[in-house]
Amino acid sequence: MKALSSLFVLVILFGFHSAEQLYFTNPSDQEIDALIANMTIEQKVGQTCQITLDAIHKTDEKGQALVPAQIDPQKLKEAIMTYHVGSVLNVGAHTISREEWMSIMNDVHAPYLKKETNIPVLYGIDAIHGVNYTIGGTLFPQEIGLAATWNPGLAEKMGQITAYECRASGIPWNFSPVLDLGRQPLWSRHFETLGEDPFLCTQMGAALVRGYQGTKGEVDEFHVAACLKHFVGYSASFSGRDRTPAWIPEKYMQELYLPAFKEAVAQGALTLMINSGVVNGIPGHANYQLLTQTLKKDWGFKGFVVSDWEDFIMLHTVHRTAPTLAEAAIQAFNAGVDMSMVPSNPQYKTYCQDMIAAVKSGKISMARLDDAVRRILYVKKKLGLFANPFPGFDQYNLFGSQDFQRVAKAAALESITLLKNHNSVLPLTANQRILVTGPGANSLNMLNGAWTHTWQGMETTYNTKGVPTIYEALSKTLVNKATVSYQPGVELYLEKDFEASRFIELDAYKKALKKNDVIVICVGELPSTEKPGDIRSLQLDDKQKELVRLAKAAKKKVVVVLLEARPRIINDIEPLCDAIIQAYLPGDQGGAALAELMSGNADFTGRLPYTYPRYDGVIEFYDHPRSVDRAKSGDFSAYNPQWDFGFGLSYRSASISGMRFDVKDQQKGTFNIQVNVHNPHDQAVTTVVPIYLSDLYASTTPENKRLIGFNKVALRPGENKTLEFTFDATTLKRISVDGKWRAEKGTFEIICGQEKLVFELDNDINFD
Repeated sequence: MKALSSLFVLVILFGFHSAEQLYFTNPSDQEIDALIANMTIEQKVGQTCQITLDAIHKTDEKGQALVPAQIDPQKLKEAIMTYHVGSVLNVGAHTISREEWMSIMNDVHAPYLKKETNIPVLYGIDAIHGVNYTIGGTLFPQEIGLAATWNPGLAEKMGQITAYECRASGIPWNFSPVLDLGRQPLWSRHFETLGEDPFLCTQMGAALVRGYQGTKGEVDEFHVAACLKHFVGYSASFSGRDRTPAWIPEKYMQELYLPAFKEAVAQGALTLMINSGVVNGIPGHANYQLLTQTLKKDWGFKGFVVSDWEDFIMLHTVHRTAPTLAEAAIQAFNAGVDMSMVPSNPQYKTYCQDMIAAVKSGKISMARLDDAVRRILYVKKKLGLFANPFPGFDQYNLFGSQDFQRVAKAAALESITLLKNHNSVLPLTANQRILVTGPGANSLNMLNGAWTHTWQGMETTYNTKGVPTIYEALSKTLVNKATVSYQPGVELYLEKDFEASRFIELDAYKKALKKNDVIVICVGELPSTEKPGDIRSLQLDDKQKELVRLAKAAKKKVVVVLLEARPRIINDIEPLCDAIIQAYLPGDQGGAALAELMSGNADFTGRLPYTYPRYDGVIEFYDHPRSVDRAKSGDFSAYNPQWDFGFGLSYRSASISGMRFDVKDQQKGTFNIQVNVHNPHDQAVTTVVPIYLSDLYASTTPENKRLIGFNKVALRPGENKTLEFTFDATTLKRISVDGKWRAEKGTFEIICGQEKLVFELDNDINFD
């Protein structure tokens, strides 16, 4: 037994040694190298530690943080001067004022500004749909709604404004964008994704990164470091519950889940956060192949990798790949994670002590530690923190400005998607009597969702002042056209950690039905994210559906507004609805945007960024292989979602015709597509023009079709435009049967609207 034990120890140590074979991609920097050369092991380890603001808060006798937030000087001194902590994050419990942020930042940066330490602190926060933790900040649609705009230009503007308002709060690092692919609608963070399609996600995600960081290379005082989340496969949870395992074959990892991250890295993204879950049996935080080989070596990522919340700890407590907390830290760090987010107070001290011991014992090499520190210091330098960690608050006069609010409203207007409009029940007309009802009718929280003023977004106390709900916005917009009244009908609440509902004044609702012509029913779900957002079914709550049944039984025109973090099943009530609007989570400006769209003052231009399911038990995607189409009867009609990816109606539509194909270089596989777009109306029209590719035969089963390009185009009355799309052979590439990237010779089909054309590629083109 003794010999066996010795052999086991040798195997473990060999495993650590093998993980030291690292690839450094940091550029040489004499200033950074000089700093590292003069740092102790303790100082280096501290740079890899990120603590929550709660760890340095002043608290009352019950341990609750004081309000307004105050920094405890002794806790701060211990964290910065004794443990050399390199980063702080979070806001505490809820949104705070810029003045409170100023106080916090003054205290956090005081040791560096007083020259008590020679390395500044990097502060980070989740500003995922605008600066949701600063009072008066501009709140945009959540990412799923942003994706529905199909407008990268708007995404870049959202990034710019969010970055500006982060910096106006003293914060230079934003934990956004989420680049997880939205292919598991049960997942509680589906609303944080940019949809199900890798090309759409790649384009919109790259635009957000440009908006956050700017395009000059150096990040100035009006931009922030982006953080790509959550590398990789977090959203593919097999069960649908948060932080549970996923199984992703290498082919689909390469074709679907990695492209958005790879492009964002190419755009210069400075930081990246890791998947909290497990993919193919390996926790994201322990996956050397993805973190070091793919990300750092193959892609040349120069920034640093940060864990998600307490995820070093979870390698020991949840995923069980590490028998102790010390071994968990070693495992994650050697896999390629450079900074540990929240080894919570006092565990951060234990983390630092364990890491120091691991370096001294050789379980973590000095080379690996220096690599992590070099990456962290590189990002701090790129952000200008060494020169000025705390720009003056008086240079951000546009914070919360009307100009910024107009951009947020434009994003909401372009995101909201019209799914049904039977007999043109919309727009609402003069002299109608309109009842607005449902749990979302008079709720700002359901317009915004989670990550809004508080983590779960449930508190009403901190909602933005003066922002209208759907009912309030319709009342104001239609004041000279119609009579607008309100009844809640249904209330949503939490019961034993799961969403429940109850009728509110149901008799009053039934009486109100008799007095009104059009019933606008605002349905959806309570704000939630991460584990609190786990659900058991995609079915929309039945009491909300009952509001629809009662309205239709009363022979009223029914307009349903969906306020959803993920698509909810409504196939049983869809036939009862005259109009259906998918609003997603449109943010503070969502009520005003909906009122403009429903009144006809603006037109719908949003398009679905995912396939809307018809059934609870069938998950389908638009880019399915032909086998998904195969029905019981043997024909090919099984694919039957409620609405397809890219679907969306408008009051006025443009026509697409005359698609032309031009081969530029057959050997290199470069080609152009031209299409004509025409507006036949006497009013302006904006429309999305998507280009799809179908590889008709391939060595691995090809998709039905896949998106390869799109353009959102505005047309003046009567205007014609010719759009040109340029592609090269990378557009045609797929993972072939031998596991290599290849554009295989054969027949391809291009699809745009109702237009199709076929072309041949005469030779294989390899990309390895």
